Amino acid sequence: MTAIKRIVLSSDHAAIDLRQAVAAHISAQGWDVLDIGPMTPESTHYPKHGKAAAQAVASGDCQLGIVLCGTGQGIMMAANKVPGIRCGVCSDTFSARMIRQHNDANMLSIGARVVGEGTALDIVDAFLSAEFEGGRHATRVDMIEAQEG
Repeated sequence: MTAIKRIVLSSDHAAIDLRQAVAAHISAQGWDVLDIGPMTPESTHYPKHGKAAAQAVASGDCQLGIVLCGTGQGIMMAANKVPGIRCGVCSDTFSARMIRQHNDANMLSIGARVVGEGTALDIVDAFLSAEFEGGRHATRVDMIEAQEG
């Protein structure tokens, strides 16, 4: 895994503006942001964008990933199909902290049609500032990982 704080972002057409706001926000915090698009508003399919971002995390090219679509649900489901990915959709800061602390989530999903920009940035901050607690939670994460494949 790279030593640089590197994060991948992707979305479908419904979340381009919010994704770009998130990218600027975390770039200002010192993260190297790999924004893999899309860049134009034509309708596109969230499964390919969720998978591409998840592959960047699973490969170790990026430590974390953030994906966005209208609800955050579909792109999260696509990301979770990639082995080694633990992605949760969050619309509040408590959940964003907990998926990192208790589930060792390596990806966050946000619904652009569910939360506004201010809330989304707070969710991102909660996710990025939290750390996995290990302990009893590590046993559970191991159980999740054992179900892959």
